[in-house]
Amino acid sequence: MKRIIIEAEKCDGCKSCSLACMQAHRKDSGDIYTLDLNDINNESRNFIYKQPDGSYRPIFCRHCDEPECVISCMSGALTKNPEDGHVYYDKEKCGSCFMCVMNCPYGVLKPDDATKSVVIKCDFCKDLGGEPSCVKACPKQAIHVEEV
Repeated sequence: MKRIIIEAEKCDGCKSCSLACMQAHRKDSGDIYTLDLNDINNESRNFIYKQPDGSYRPIFCRHCDEPECVISCMSGALTKNPEDGHVYYDKEKCGSCFMCVMNCPYGVLKPDDATKSVVIKCDFCKDLGGEPSCVKACPKQAIHVEEV
């Protein structure tokens, strides 16, 4: 199973990972130069927070072994794929109760900003094939994929 591994001490807060995520999941076509950062529909599935000491804390879905989001999902919208170990979200099944948001121990999941009715969650860029966009975009290799 492949997982995103975070080495926070390498992160310089550039947010290349967040931009790459937004680009990978945008609804319209175009390259990074035409990505509308003010479009409420272009949301990143990862976050970088600046700590009081000046360091940065990357927050990414861990695709946990025993994901609290899946356990708390009453509608079955969140499932853990036994083959690749990733947690996937089906917005068609979602009841918008946001129990998954409340139960994620890492604070990664969130309601979308546009409708407040679906969950924004990492999908490991499954439709793009290969490495997740965030990993490919990190100039410091603070995030990388490992076989676990």
